[in-house]
Amino acid sequence: MTYGLALAFGALLPLSLAPFDLWPLGAISVAGWFYLLFRAPGRCWLLGWCYGVGKYALGASWVYVSINRFGNAPPPLAAFLVVLFVAGLSLFPLLSAWLYQRLKRGRPLADGLLFTGLLVGFEWLLTWVLTGFPWLFVGYAHLDTILGNLAPVGGVLLVSFALTLSAVMLVVVALTPDVRIRSAAVLLALLPWLAGWLGGAPAWVEVSGRREAALIQGNVDQATKWLPQSRGPIYRTYLRLSEPHWDADLVIWPEAAVTFMQHEASQVLEQLNAEAEANGSTLVLGLPGLERLPDGDVVFRNTAVALGVGRGRYVKRRLVPFGEYVPLEDLLRGLIEFFDLPMSHSEPGSWHQPLLDIGGARAAMAICYEVVYPGLVREQGRQSDVLLTISNDTWFGRSIGPLQHQQMARMRALENGRWMLRGTNNGVTAIIDHSGHVRASLPQFQEGALRGEFALMTGYTPFARFGQLPLLTFLFAMLAVLVYRKFRSDVPAAVGT
Repeated sequence: MTYGLALAFGALLPLSLAPFDLWPLGAISVAGWFYLLFRAPGRCWLLGWCYGVGKYALGASWVYVSINRFGNAPPPLAAFLVVLFVAGLSLFPLLSAWLYQRLKRGRPLADGLLFTGLLVGFEWLLTWVLTGFPWLFVGYAHLDTILGNLAPVGGVLLVSFALTLSAVMLVVVALTPDVRIRSAAVLLALLPWLAGWLGGAPAWVEVSGRREAALIQGNVDQATKWLPQSRGPIYRTYLRLSEPHWDADLVIWPEAAVTFMQHEASQVLEQLNAEAEANGSTLVLGLPGLERLPDGDVVFRNTAVALGVGRGRYVKRRLVPFGEYVPLEDLLRGLIEFFDLPMSHSEPGSWHQPLLDIGGARAAMAICYEVVYPGLVREQGRQSDVLLTISNDTWFGRSIGPLQHQQMARMRALENGRWMLRGTNNGVTAIIDHSGHVRASLPQFQEGALRGEFALMTGYTPFARFGQLPLLTFLFAMLAVLVYRKFRSDVPAAVGT
């Protein structure tokens, strides 16, 4: 029964995120998990693993679509690979629960703080361990609540900390009869909301200029996208959709909008450059490239280039495991059709790359999956006037994945105080302001052009200046104090004292 509850509480968390947006369920999820761990006499690790299975089985269910529909894996194999994926990710909440069991003292207030620190600490680990999978964070549910005002201060992890602390302290109130502890818990539960309310007042950034953009959504079928005979029709589709919009300051085509390899596309790029330049416009588009390394190896690159009155080239830095490179390649290569596509042999670009020049303004680029990494977007975003992201979420069909992806892009805009222009193949193409609000978007699964105004921004949010360092320093200090008190209380008093 208890393990079933852990599964259920885990499954509640994705329901607080896009596209469901039932944010109170996120609070119930973490509060319920804390209550189970606090009351559990043992095997907290198994409760943590069950919580993770519930969370990822629902929240990352879109992985099945990619493997089955576009990887052409038969349903049993696709299901088996998804089970492995979910089981592996669930090791993070398992380890968090195991540490909680080792360090808890049986005191609701101290254990509530311990649980909060560990939950947020493990979200941080998911931003970098084994390249990371920073998905389904608690804080993403609060883009449109007052807790979202904390994102420019400390990023999504601070929002996660605020919500978790608030929810857990309400459980502490129910767990203890001590009036002083209950009063402290009520204060700690209310404090994040007060901080969020006050956090809405500062104007960290300001507008330095305004431009007009046209974002082109080709809605190209993923099943035929990479066929050689599709190259010409895809290119003509984007030309047709762009034709009325060359007078915009910026035209954006999505990730791998054209499927010519860059070394084969010189004539195409020259034509596009001339068209954009003649109209005083910048065209940013994604296209694949093959490059020869100094050792003679030829590697696949996922790139974006700026043409016309703009300049620059960006190579994707953070690759998708099993999507753009295959771990344990010798064992898995050939297992499903997707692992044999060119993009599954990708190599990352240099970590430090110049910003794109889009007609005298500076643009930070993130290709697809990169936008879910707070630190990666911040690294270039703080130097930029605007954020750009191009993506091809067609891999995930009509699942919840693309809508979760857009929600995370909104958080990056809010964290950095920059407008985000999001160009995709089949949605969600959107113009997002510096407060994380969607100003305009196109419907999914249809071709079209989204035209609208965006602002160039100047100034820095605290998150853009300092990143996650202040929050992580506080978390590690808090956990260090709790661990010290735990082990000091376990040391028996000296004889004779």
